[in-house]
Amino acid sequence: MRRREFITLLGGVAAWPLAARAQQGERVRRVGVLISATGDDPQMRRQIAALQDGLRELGWIEGSNVRIETRLSADDPSRLRAYAAELVGLQPDALVASGPTPVLALQRETRTLPIIFAQVNDPVGSGLVATLPRPGGNVTGFTPAEFSIGGKMLEVLKDLTPGTARFGAILDETLTDQTGMWRTLQTVAPTIGAQVQHLAVGSPGEIEPAIAAFADNPNGGLIVFANRITIVHRERIIALAARYRLPAIYSYRYFVEDGGLMSYGADLIGLYRRVASYVDRVLKGEKPADLPVQQPTQYQLVINLRTAKALGLDVPPTLLAVADEVIE
Repeated sequence: MRRREFITLLGGVAAWPLAARAQQGERVRRVGVLISATGDDPQMRRQIAALQDGLRELGWIEGSNVRIETRLSADDPSRLRAYAAELVGLQPDALVASGPTPVLALQRETRTLPIIFAQVNDPVGSGLVATLPRPGGNVTGFTPAEFSIGGKMLEVLKDLTPGTARFGAILDETLTDQTGMWRTLQTVAPTIGAQVQHLAVGSPGEIEPAIAAFADNPNGGLIVFANRITIVHRERIIALAARYRLPAIYSYRYFVEDGGLMSYGADLIGLYRRVASYVDRVLKGEKPADLPVQQPTQYQLVINLRTAKALGLDVPPTLLAVADEVIE
């Protein structure tokens, strides 16, 4: 039997038997969730909990009128494809996917079942939707960033480490959103006296060689974009940045919680609560084709002072003043 990873959350298990819990005469809706993460990832648990909380506030109670089927593929492409087929085979009323790769895996299996995504920065370039205002198919959702955030991440890291001249970007060049961010890095870098270099990391085994080779030359920093490899293996990347004394900026707050230096990106917990609002609308009969893709309205700057101290960095008061959160 194929190994499955299910999630135990506050309030229960993500695949409860429901016959005794559903109110008599009320049809229990089914929602499938596909994520490239592991079952013991605390951030993943928080995101799923935020989705459940958002649904609960809208009247969808796990174990009463909705059943949530969750599959976690880690960074295994074959498992991702298998779980996508499995979830679609359950014929759920709605599907939720985190990141472009899980969405594409689901879309290969169905062009009719509604799919709501989170954490897809370029749904048009990825071929998931026709336009942001009118997606036009069975997919819609929420983007956590625009291409310009790549340049902003570079600027913020440069503000913290003005003497750093070289910056290595860890990104997935198969994703259109990350190649778009790479282009903004290349545009911004000369304007602030920086050089940028793409660090090719296409598999977990390439993480350490890429970072070690970059660190051979002094005066470097890292820009780490979130994707299926950097999310699942973030603790290794953070540890390598510390070992080679490389100041690094990451896409999301939870990288900083795990010891990263700083992050600049969307509030993912809030984003997953917003995803629940689209799941609610789909369960009530609306079509993804008519629900516009929503973009972020603000980003969070988070700084880890302990990591800064370990790297011998003094965080400028001007940067501390604009930070949304400082972890001490």
